[in-house]
Amino acid sequence: MNYTSFRVSIHQKIAQVSIDRPQKANALHLEAWKEMKLIFESLSVQKDVRVIVLSGEGKLFCAGIDLELLMSVKDLEKVPDGNRSEAIYALVRELQECVTAIEACHKPVLAAIHNGCIGGGVDIIAACDLRYCTDDTYFTIKEIDMGMVADLGTLQRLPKFVKPAVVAEMAYTGRPVMASEACDIGLVNRQFDSKETMVEEVMKIAVGVAAKSPLSIRGTKQVLRQSRDHSVAEGLDFVARWNSTMLLSDDLTETFKAIQEKRKSNFED
Repeated sequence: MNYTSFRVSIHQKIAQVSIDRPQKANALHLEAWKEMKLIFESLSVQKDVRVIVLSGEGKLFCAGIDLELLMSVKDLEKVPDGNRSEAIYALVRELQECVTAIEACHKPVLAAIHNGCIGGGVDIIAACDLRYCTDDTYFTIKEIDMGMVADLGTLQRLPKFVKPAVVAEMAYTGRPVMASEACDIGLVNRQFDSKETMVEEVMKIAVGVAAKSPLSIRGTKQVLRQSRDHSVAEGLDFVARWNSTMLLSDDLTETFKAIQEKRKSNFED
């Protein structure tokens, strides 16, 4: 399927999704946000996809929300108060769902980030499972400099894996966090000296993940997400219930056979 604001290709069980609005610094207008949601919902159930790598075309990863979308919100000033509040609420919730589609995707999503990751770009990478960046990457919660509160998931997701006080400083000041600091604070897994090297290494990681039991990878993602938002006791019960229905799978049988036959496992999609 052809997309307007993204490039999507699938090879060896890996979907490469790239934001493709370089003329707009990969800033996303409403149609692009909706398209992103459609892409991740589709890939989530696509049998021949086991891992997704998300990147950006052009000079930087993503400049966030396109100004034309923000200006369209500004136009709502002419609408009566009650209707205006309803319209803004509905728009924010719609955009939140577009980002949440990444987190809700059944397949692991690996973000390969270069240069600028600004505003809405941080919302996007916060919803990914793993994050990698280049040495020249910087991250900034830019909304504060625009007189706004970040509302698409950054303030909710980042404190789950970055120290809350660090997230608060980023959000209050809007200061850029450079690649080395991003590694130190746990915002990214690793950094690389160039985009080419990063993509090559991230693809190696994706290949490794794609070779694992797809059922187990999907289950691991679901259990990790559930554990993040619940107590240890609730998480233990959840994974026990998961394995009560999923443990004795064809993938487990194939693993045992592969061990006995001294070969690599070959899992069905």
